[in-house]
Amino acid sequence: MREKQVILAIDDMSMNLRTIKVLLEKQFDVRLAKSGQMALTILDSEKVALILLDIEMPGMSGFEFLEKMKDYPNAKDVPIIFISSHASPELIKHASKHGSVKDYIIKPITPEILEKKVWAALNMSPVSGYDGL
Repeated sequence: MREKQVILAIDDMSMNLRTIKVLLEKQFDVRLAKSGQMALTILDSEKVALILLDIEMPGMSGFEFLEKMKDYPNAKDVPIIFISSHASPELIKHASKHGSVKDYIIKPITPEILEKKVWAALNMSPVSGYDGL
């Protein structure tokens, strides 16, 4: 059995974090952060395989987090999936300009879409025998 990969979910809304954890915890080791600063603290001590990142958060936006993340060598190549309630083409285009951003999920989170995009961002297939979320 392979070791679970670590996914870091960053969102200022507890309900969104709980939803992500419930949906992914069977297949991944899910870390939760309610702010960009809390997430940077996690990156100080852990290697993560993927980051699920809200864009609009108080204190530090998702885009500001991306800029600060560049100072963390072990997070330099970590793929990012933005999760946001904002679906404007301009914002999605702006997000896609960051090389580490692999995808964009529009809230509310749909379990099937989250699962599909997480596996794709990790360039992996679901574990054999895994029946979905």
